[in-house]
Amino acid sequence: MTENPARALLLAPFRARTWRELAFVVLAVPLGGLAGLYLLVGYGIGLPMTVLLVGVPLVALLLLGGRVWARGYRVLARALLGVAVPEPPPFAPRPGPLGFLAGAFGDRTSWRALLFLLLQVALGTVVGWNVLLAVGLAVLFALTPLIWLLADPVNVDANGVEHRSFIQFGEYYVDSWPRVLLFGALGVLCCFAAPWLLRGTALLHGLLVRGLLAPTGRDRAVAELAAKRRAAVDDSTVTLRRLERDLHDGTQARLVTIAMELGRAEQRLASGGDARDLVTAAHAGTKEALVELRELVRGIHPPALELGLEAALETLAARCAVPVELACALPVRPSPSIEAIAYFSVAELLTNVVKHSGAGAAAVEVCGDAETLELLVRDAGRGGVLPPVVTEQPIGGLAGLAARARSVDGELTVLSPEGGPTVVTVTLPVAVPE
Repeated sequence: MTENPARALLLAPFRARTWRELAFVVLAVPLGGLAGLYLLVGYGIGLPMTVLLVGVPLVALLLLGGRVWARGYRVLARALLGVAVPEPPPFAPRPGPLGFLAGAFGDRTSWRALLFLLLQVALGTVVGWNVLLAVGLAVLFALTPLIWLLADPVNVDANGVEHRSFIQFGEYYVDSWPRVLLFGALGVLCCFAAPWLLRGTALLHGLLVRGLLAPTGRDRAVAELAAKRRAAVDDSTVTLRRLERDLHDGTQARLVTIAMELGRAEQRLASGGDARDLVTAAHAGTKEALVELRELVRGIHPPALELGLEAALETLAARCAVPVELACALPVRPSPSIEAIAYFSVAELLTNVVKHSGAGAAAVEVCGDAETLELLVRDAGRGGVLPPVVTEQPIGGLAGLAARARSVDGELTVLSPEGGPTVVTVTLPVAVPE
């Protein structure tokens, strides 16, 4: 709801936001001066020395120093202005001294930080000082009656005449109660206007921070691509570890048992004994090992997907421990990798329904168009499912599904109020983006 303008005007001097913005402007004045000194002295020394080649590394280091300044301004902007921008990508030099220098001079983040410092010399120091001067005069004018009453100031004009005043404009002296009260009232009005002057200055600082100290669109695209690559690698790592564990603990152990039983059968036959029970046990173990291997293969790429995603999901729904209502309408068939992600996402979500929701049934809806595939898994369980937090570590559950979806420019969202129902939506592209 929009605040009443008169109320906003009257309360502005007393709001915490005003005092935080005042603190930022107060700090920006000396920081802007120091930034100007840094640029003037550093580059004033380094640039002339480049002819001797000694100044080239110095200028590179001074350029990278802009990153340190930028980090400090980001912290101040976040703490005092509420302007939170993410960190830009770290400096990644190429190998060797020449690679370091080339990386430093080609580092766009450092150049943008340098431009920010140049603008801070003007905005932070020059504009900031004048803003603080205006705020100080407003407070001084507002206190004029109190100062005039307690301090008993005296001014002497050119003719030697004394005036009970500490403010004068040429031959105009504030030396009577009407004049003192007039200046006091003017100061009070200026005090109510000063927060908006501070707010405008803070707005300019915030625009500079967002425009020059935040990652660019290219930086965000590179970071997102790196995150997707990590998610894909993490997902494959989790799959390989699961296969290794299943093979080691299941199929390998069963094959060892079969080999031991066949070895005992061979010894018994060599001694003329009856080994039919051992051969029968080995045969049964072989069948069980084949079943386990089929399950492992299905975990890598379900055979049902050869018939399409709808047929694979029908098989998955039929095997679920709770009744599943399936509705599938796909105008085009997704690419094989997208089908695999969709299949395993539904499988994991139905497993969660069975294990954690307490619901007696579930519903799966698959729809889409020529570019997008959307999966919805609903249950009427207890709800209270928290949205996943994707980290850089290989993980499973909803966070793992979200990371897998993000690896192909997809998205996973959760709507789960306390008491249910829970709706998990997975949005995927029809084909893997290039």
